[in-house]
Amino acid sequence: MIIKAFPAFKYHNYRLYFFGQIISMTGTWMQQVALAWLVWTLTHSAFFVGLSATMQNLPVLLFSLLGGAFVDRLNKKNILIATQASSMVIAFVLGLLTLFRIIEVWHILSLAFVLGTIDALDKPARQAFVVDIVDKQHLSSAIALNSGIFNTARLIGPSIAGLLIAFVDISGAFLVNTASYIPVIAVMFLIRITPSKLRKHSHPFRAVQQGLQYAFTHKTMRILLIFATVSSIFGWSYATMIPVVVAKVFNKGALDLGYFYAAGSIGGILAIAAISAFSKLISKKIFIVGGSIMFALSIILFSFSNTIPLAIFFLFFSGFGIISQYVTMNSTIQHIVPDDMRGRIMSLYVLMFIGMMPIGSFQVGLVAEHLGPLFAIRLGAIFVLIYSVYFFFKTRKSSFSKTIS
Repeated sequence: MIIKAFPAFKYHNYRLYFFGQIISMTGTWMQQVALAWLVWTLTHSAFFVGLSATMQNLPVLLFSLLGGAFVDRLNKKNILIATQASSMVIAFVLGLLTLFRIIEVWHILSLAFVLGTIDALDKPARQAFVVDIVDKQHLSSAIALNSGIFNTARLIGPSIAGLLIAFVDISGAFLVNTASYIPVIAVMFLIRITPSKLRKHSHPFRAVQQGLQYAFTHKTMRILLIFATVSSIFGWSYATMIPVVVAKVFNKGALDLGYFYAAGSIGGILAIAAISAFSKLISKKIFIVGGSIMFALSIILFSFSNTIPLAIFFLFFSGFGIISQYVTMNSTIQHIVPDDMRGRIMSLYVLMFIGMMPIGSFQVGLVAEHLGPLFAIRLGAIFVLIYSVYFFFKTRKSSFSKTIS
C-alpha cells in the first residue's frame, strides 16, 4: 500500500537514503532552532536573529551556481559524504563553544557562513542525486518524499530542541545534531549505484553561463524560478522571526517555539499526501498558485493572532500552502531539465529558493527591529499574495498553463 502511494520506496537505495536523511534532517532542524534561540538570548535583537540566518544562506547566493557546475562534473555520492562530514564538524564546534559558555555572536555568524558555504555544494548535489537512486518515472514520488523528510524533521526537530533547551542545555541540541550525521554518512557508503557517466564539461564559469542561458530562455523554467525568488524573499523569511514572535509577542519559551514550528510541518506533511493522491487529477498550476495564496493569507491572519491556539492554527495552513507550492515547482523543474545540466539547473533553483533567503532574512529582521516582527511578517505575505494573483492572471491564457497542466 505504501509503495503504491509512494513508488520511490520500491528502490532499496532510496529507502536507505530516506531513513538516513530523516535522522540527519531532524538534527539539522534542532540546530537551526537552537541557533536562532541562542542568538536571541545573547542579543535580544530581531536584527541579529535575521542576520544569523542571512549569514548561513548568503554563501548559497554567492556560490551555489558554481557548486552546481561542480556537481555536474563530480560524483554526487562522494560530494554528499564530504559535505555531511564537514557539517558534522561545524555542529560539534558549536556544541563545544556553547557547552563551555565561550560562544559569542561573531562565532555564530562566522560558523553560519562556513556552514552555508558547505550547503552551496550540498544542496545542488542532494537535488541532483535523486535521479541516481530512482528511475525518472518515479521522480515526483521521490521529490514529494524528500519534502516529507524536510517536514517530518521540521516537526520533530524543533520539539526535541525545545525539550533539550528547556531541560538540559542549549549545547545539547548542537551535540545531538553532531551525532545525527553518523547514520546518514554510513547510509551513503551502503548505497550502491552506477553513477551516470561524467561528461566532459567546459570551464566551470562557462558551464555556469550555459546553465543560466538554458534556464532563462526556457519560458516555463524562467517563470517558475522568478516565482521561487519572490516566495523565498518575502514568504519563507517568516520562519526567521518565529523565535522573536514566540519570545517577544507571546512571552513564551523554547518549548512553545517547538509547537509553532511543528504546526507548519504537520500542514506540510498533509500537503505532500494531498499532492501524491491528487496530482494526476488536479493541475500543477492549482498546487503552485493555490498553495501560494493559501500560504500568504494564512500568514497574514497569523500576524493578527492574539492567542497561541489561533496562531498555531494559521501556521498549519501556511505550511500546507508553501509546501504544496515548493514540491510542485521542484518536480516540474526536475522533469523539464536534461540530465547533463541537472546539477547546474538545480543549483539555480537552490539559488532562487534558498540563496535569496539572506535578502529575505535581512529585510524581515530590519523591518522587525523598527516596526515589530508581526508587521514584518505581514508585509512579506502581502507581497507574496499580490504576486500570486498577478502570476495567475499573467499565465492564464499562456502556453505555461498547458506545459504544467
